[in-house]
Amino acid sequence: MLWTLACGLWGLARQDSVWRDEAATWQVAQRSTAEICHMLGNVDVVHGLYYLLMHALFECFGPGTTTLRLPSVLATGVAAACVAVVGRRLAGAPAGLAGGMTLGLLPAVQFYSQEGRSYALVAAGAGVSTLLLVTALQRRVQRRHWAAYSGVVLFAGLLNWLSLMVLAAHFVTLLWTSAGRAVLARWAVAAGCATAGVLPLIVFSRSQSGQVSWIPPLSGHMLIGPAVLLAIGGIGALLDRPRVGRLSTAAVGLPLLAVPQLGLVALSLIQPLFLDRYILYSMLGLALLIGTVVDSAVRAARPRFPQASRCILPMALAVAMLALLPQSLAKRSPASRVDDVLAVASEIQRLKQTGNGVLFIPSARRDTKSVSPDAFAGLRDIALVETPVGSGTLKGVEAAPDRIRAALLAEHRVLLVTDASPVARPVTAARDRAKAAVLRRYFTPVADEQIRGRRVTVYERGPTTR
Repeated sequence: MLWTLACGLWGLARQDSVWRDEAATWQVAQRSTAEICHMLGNVDVVHGLYYLLMHALFECFGPGTTTLRLPSVLATGVAAACVAVVGRRLAGAPAGLAGGMTLGLLPAVQFYSQEGRSYALVAAGAGVSTLLLVTALQRRVQRRHWAAYSGVVLFAGLLNWLSLMVLAAHFVTLLWTSAGRAVLARWAVAAGCATAGVLPLIVFSRSQSGQVSWIPPLSGHMLIGPAVLLAIGGIGALLDRPRVGRLSTAAVGLPLLAVPQLGLVALSLIQPLFLDRYILYSMLGLALLIGTVVDSAVRAARPRFPQASRCILPMALAVAMLALLPQSLAKRSPASRVDDVLAVASEIQRLKQTGNGVLFIPSARRDTKSVSPDAFAGLRDIALVETPVGSGTLKGVEAAPDRIRAALLAEHRVLLVTDASPVARPVTAARDRAKAAVLRRYFTPVADEQIRGRRVTVYERGPTTR
């Protein structure tokens, strides 16, 4: 846990940058509880519990990058501790220590352990529930143990209902280890209660499925990553000499890795959903199996080279750290994310003049204003009809294209906030096409700044129009 916390705290501020996904957390967490609930009826209900948790933290400690990201760091530390304990119980101390320390080095875990979103918290829930399951299979437990298991799965499911695939992974483990009927019955009751608690969220979130319409359909190259992970995990499982009826790291780790990966692939055939962050918790299974690989090397070397065998784990960690150092440094830089909402706010403050207008293409880029309202003081939001808070949305409600056109023609100087060229998408919405057409025809760009994935262009109205 200490190792993983140290990895997570390293470069946590990311040069005071905040990207668009984290900006959503930032702006929603600063709303009142009533305003958050109003918004969840329209958008982002799948993140509702997380937003309420972050709202409480922002109320207690104030908004900032540390408050935004520290919960993910702590959750990753909990997940690593669970991997270490499970590995130690099933294969011994070297396997547990290697698996737990591996988790914090995995590139995906390094990325999301410093993310102001819920994915690391879900991974911690998966780790705790897996530890509770292993405890149940190793010793006689009471009802309160299964109640705790159900509560943890429910909590993780409310943070992200795709985490319920951990139940399928645990069911495979139960079948693999030939768990008795009593254990299966208790697990079924606990799993059923957790699923029933998450079911209303699943049903309601279907009405907001348009939010994930941007995710591309599943393609062949998307399967390369899961195939590599499953191959690595398969090697670890084989080294554990898996046998039916025996509780082992293979019986726990391989389902925890494979079932969420394959499950998300299957769901993506119905609706595109394939994003690795949705199943970050599957990395716990990978770490557990990598710990088995290291442990196998230690056991193989111990009879002939007892002294050298003690150096295998620290040497493996040192080699892994050096090999992953370029990635580790890259993931702690602002360039690791698509954009930086705070950087463009500082450009607005430098370029603006009191009384200017401001436009956002697309309207989602208004997140810069929501996170840094002081930078936009004195600017008229030309297209905005209803604020994000008032409308219960993330980006507000804009006027019809004709009204935007008329309002824009009354301006002399306009600041446009949009995406930088490398990440910009074609303008498709009618409102955005109207904004771009008027600026192109009646205004002249006099300044253009691109910084960390965002772009600010200053337009001035010419003395004549075409």
